[in-house]
Amino acid sequence: MKPIKRNVTLKDIAKKTGFSVNTVSRVLRNKPEIADETRETILAAAKEMGHVRNMLASSLRSGVTNTIAVILGDVSNPHFAIMMSEIEHYARSKGYTSFLINTDENEEREFEAVQTALNQSVDGVIVCPTQRSTRNIEYLRDRRIPFVLIGRHFAQLPTPYVICNDELGGYQATQRLLTAGHRDILLMGGPSYISSAIERRAGYIRAHRELGLTPRPELMVEVPVTAGGCAAALDRLLKKKVAFTAIFAFSDIIAWKSWTYLEQHGLRVPQDVSVIGFDYIHSRLELPFQLTSISSHKRHMSTTAVDVLLGAIQAPDAEAYEQIVIDTTLSEGQTVLDRV
Repeated sequence: MKPIKRNVTLKDIAKKTGFSVNTVSRVLRNKPEIADETRETILAAAKEMGHVRNMLASSLRSGVTNTIAVILGDVSNPHFAIMMSEIEHYARSKGYTSFLINTDENEEREFEAVQTALNQSVDGVIVCPTQRSTRNIEYLRDRRIPFVLIGRHFAQLPTPYVICNDELGGYQATQRLLTAGHRDILLMGGPSYISSAIERRAGYIRAHRELGLTPRPELMVEVPVTAGGCAAALDRLLKKKVAFTAIFAFSDIIAWKSWTYLEQHGLRVPQDVSVIGFDYIHSRLELPFQLTSISSHKRHMSTTAVDVLLGAIQAPDAEAYEQIVIDTTLSEGQTVLDRV
C-alpha cells in the first residue's frame, strides 16, 4: 500500500529555497516588504511542491476566514443562479470565497441556512429573505454577523440592503401595456408578504391611476414565487370568464409558465395575450423568442451587495446602514402587441 502523502510544510519550502520559515510564511500570507525576487522564488517553489494553505489554522489564528455565505430562495430560477455567479466571481476578485445555501423559499430552511453559515464561521452573509417573518434576520443581526439583504427588504426592520426599484419596475411594465392599448391587464403578483411583490403591485396601480383608471380587483392575483400556482390561478380566471388581454408577471419564470399555459389553451402570445415579465433573464440565455421584461440589473445589484457586505465586514461597529436602490429598465422583446 502506498504511503499517504503528507502536506508540504513551510519548513519544506524553506529548505528548498534557502529562506527562513518566517520569510516563507510572510510571502504565503501576502505580507508587504518582501523583495519581488524573493517572493517569486518562494511562490514558484510552493506551487511546484503542491503546497496547500491550511485555511482552518489561519482562520483560528486571525479570526478571519475570507468566506461569505449566500442564502437564496430558489436556485432553480435562473435569476438566482445568475446572481450567484456574479456574486461568486466578484467576491473572488476581492479575495473571498463564497458558498451557496438554497432555502426553497422556506422559512425553516432559511433558519437552518443561517445556522449553517454561522457554524462555518463566515465573515459575512448575503441573503434574499423569505420574508414570512423577520425572525431569521433578527437572529442573524443579534449575533453581530455582517450581512446585507439582496432583492428584498423589511419596512419594519432597519437593515443594510441592495434592491432594485420594484415600484418603478411595476410602473414601467404596466405603463408599456397601457400605452399599447391594453386595459384589462392581469397582474400575476407574488405573495403580499414579499416586499418586491408589494412594490411592483404599487407600480401597477400607479400606472393605472395616472390615466384615471382603477384596476379591477379580480385581475390582481397572487401566486407563489416558485411559480407552482400559475396554472391553478389561470384555470380559475378562465372558468370565471375573467377577460384580460395582457399579463404583467412577478418574474420571468411566472411569465414563461403563464405563456406555456396560454399556448396549451389555444391562446397565442402576443396576438391574443401580451406578456411582460420581470428579471430580464434572457439577457444571459439564447432563446428563440424574446420575452419583454423588466431588467433589475443583476450584475450591478450583485456586485454592489458584495461591496456593501465587505464594507460592513471591515467596519463592524459602524452604526449607519447602506440601503441602495437601483432603478429598473424595460427591455423590449417580442411579447407585447400594440392594440392602438
